Amino acid sequence: MPALPELRELERIIELGRDQLEVKIACEVSAGAQRFPVYQMTLGNADPKLPAIGFFGGIHGLERIGTQVLLYFLRSLLNRMQWDKSLHHLLQDVRLVFMPLINPGGMSQSTRSNPNGVDLMRNAPIEAEGKVPFLLGGHRISPHLPWYRGPAGAAMEPENQALVNVVQQELLTHPFSIAVDCHSGFGLRDRVWFPHAHSVHPIKHMADIMALEELFHQSHPNTRYLFEPQSIHYRTHGDVWDYLYLQAEQDQSKTFLPLTLEMGSWLWVKKNPGQLFSLHGLFNPIVEHRLHRVLRRHTVWLDFLMRAAAGHENWLVTGPTRCRMQEQGVRRWYRR
Repeated sequence: MPALPELRELERIIELGRDQLEVKIACEVSAGAQRFPVYQMTLGNADPKLPAIGFFGGIHGLERIGTQVLLYFLRSLLNRMQWDKSLHHLLQDVRLVFMPLINPGGMSQSTRSNPNGVDLMRNAPIEAEGKVPFLLGGHRISPHLPWYRGPAGAAMEPENQALVNVVQQELLTHPFSIAVDCHSGFGLRDRVWFPHAHSVHPIKHMADIMALEELFHQSHPNTRYLFEPQSIHYRTHGDVWDYLYLQAEQDQSKTFLPLTLEMGSWLWVKKNPGQLFSLHGLFNPIVEHRLHRVLRRHTVWLDFLMRAAAGHENWLVTGPTRCRMQEQGVRRWYRR
């Protein structure tokens, strides 16, 4: 068995779901003397005419909580399939894709980057418009500094290429798809970020994002997720979700909504200041009861997205309403 606890748990879940999950190794990566698989798993109806949703985590090795939330959710789904008829009916109408541990090498070494020193969220071949924050926006100075993009002109890192391949094959082939990428480490609020990260220009699917936000808050009125484009905080080079969104945008007949869950880790530090002295504690809940609460809370969000993808035809807006919501989104987030 591998030494990485999250990978051990993932392989136990794969064994639990051996009769339901379709499992592939998207790529393998090395970290020192160790070699790790990057798993992709699918569940539900494979009909390309149906909607699909992808759940992604572990892109930054320090942010273990993103992987842990997805493993908790996937285990819950597999256990429910033993008795929950409604879940079986739901899975007839939607395709689920999981890549919960994209950067196992970085996680085994407790680094944000992969073992090559590359930040996978600065590594896609896309350039930001205008100025970006020094270092934070992505750079090519040295892999020994955080937010390193990789050498100019080089291919994407194998973990990123595996992610791109899975999204292109399993999500972008469907008429409607959602991707949710789980991270931590920004602010006191749980945020849902959407493209763009490289540009301050609004995306063409702003109305769909607003409709999804409204649907979520109607369904779960006591939640405190803050929806916003990443670019209102800072712009970056090499964002892989911008790269994939721009690819999907070329096909006008399809809708792809990439979302990033940014769990507010500063709240965990505020409640337990001792975590400031731990690199792991800056990005993950340490206290056991708080960890369990985080796992439960975000499972509600993931379950909602699964159901929203399956029923997207009932909430996507068209015609004048779509134009009006698009304008509302521009006023809300871009005219400041």
